[in-house]
Amino acid sequence: MTSTTADQVAPSTHHGDLRRAAELPEWRARAFLTGRALLRALVAEVRPALTGAEITVDRRGKPWLRDHREIGVSVSHSRGTVAAGVAVGRLLGVDIQRPDTSVTTSFARKLLREHAQRLATLPPARAVEEVAWVWTAQEACVKASGAGLAGRPWTIDVPPGARTGRWGDYRWISLRDHSSVPFSCAFPEPASDAAAVGMSGKTAKHEKGER
Repeated sequence: MTSTTADQVAPSTHHGDLRRAAELPEWRARAFLTGRALLRALVAEVRPALTGAEITVDRRGKPWLRDHREIGVSVSHSRGTVAAGVAVGRLLGVDIQRPDTSVTTSFARKLLREHAQRLATLPPARAVEEVAWVWTAQEACVKASGAGLAGRPWTIDVPPGARTGRWGDYRWISLRDHSSVPFSCAFPEPASDAAAVGMSGKTAKHEKGER
């Protein structure tokens, strides 16, 4: 998976995206349309003919290209930053998270469990960043599976500092070498390494003040 950053991305003008955005508060609509624009740009890279396809969501909010379930797509938003990913031939989940200014001990323990004590050895700013990295990996897994929060992402074992790992049939990767903002992806690994799969991802900043 590759990533790139941009200071500004033109919002999507697709009629379906605009219809969905019209139902959202203004601050959220801008982020939504930026995410859709990133997603469509990625679809254009791997399946140009599907650039204008309708993007729908299931009952748990997982996005899909209508009539093209063989294309895995995912979008994530966090305080002025949007991430998107597309995978051909497999499910995909991406998550991006700008670190908070602080993190409570109880929340750290919920996410890290037996690993939580390792945060005590880190400077405070580094500790909250590490919590964000862990959360993105956990969230990416349940997004890929389609379970969402019902999949209890905080129960997924992601040790601090880890770059990759497994959750059942899913593999997660923290893109620490590609993104300054905690950004992870997850996908089911094929039964055979011979499976042909293409994957691409991007992150972008949108206007300040959006969440």
